[in-house]
Amino acid sequence: MRLIVQRVAEAAVSWDSGAGPQRRQIGRGLAILAGAGAGDTRADAERLARKVAELRIFADNQGRSNLSLLDVGGAALVVSQFTLYGDLSGGRRPSFIAAGDPEAAARQIEDFVGALRSMQVPVETGEFGAQMRFEIANDGPVTFALSTDDWVTRV
Repeated sequence: MRLIVQRVAEAAVSWDSGAGPQRRQIGRGLAILAGAGAGDTRADAERLARKVAELRIFADNQGRSNLSLLDVGGAALVVSQFTLYGDLSGGRRPSFIAAGDPEAAARQIEDFVGALRSMQVPVETGEFGAQMRFEIANDGPVTFALSTDDWVTRV
């Protein structure tokens, strides 16, 4: 599983669905792009969720990054992003062979969201597989990439 985690002042995702236009938003917290790989497990999702919830990337009273999402009572906006598994090493067109099949990947993202919620993190999500518009007000900016596998980004 791969994540791009951004500390945000606010974030939103919107899309059109069969039920009409949809929009989900959060205030202070983390905007998370989440991709699931072919071999990912529920344990991977739970491990990453705990890591994300406990990352000490929010400022304390002295301005030091000592507080976690749990400490500040922040929320998470999780958006599925299969392109995190795009392999660009062979040319100009990405290969997505390492991405999980859609059904399994959807379950992995749900496991990740469920694990965050079990830690009492308020979570909003987009719609798996939908064409979405993602808006963030990155706070810092502060951005981290996390992965449970070897993530080769060299081209």
